[in-house]
Amino acid sequence: MSTLNENKIAVNIPKSLHAEIELRVKRSNGAFKSVEDYVEFVKQDNEAAADKVKPKENEEMKKGLEA
Repeated sequence: MSTLNENKIAVNIPKSLHAEIELRVKRSNGAFKSVEDYVEFVKQDNEAAADKVKPKENEEMKKGLEA
């Protein structure tokens, strides 16, 4: 990963994933300005959803992801 500026770094993802996200950005009617905007939104949305999960459910999800 290379540094782009003080606040951001580059992340390597498969071209097919980038193309899929790019298509979603284009279909968002301006809700997202870039692939980066979309990725940031999804990350924040996932964090908000995780905050709503009960601690026991969160532990079960973590165990499932680790498996």
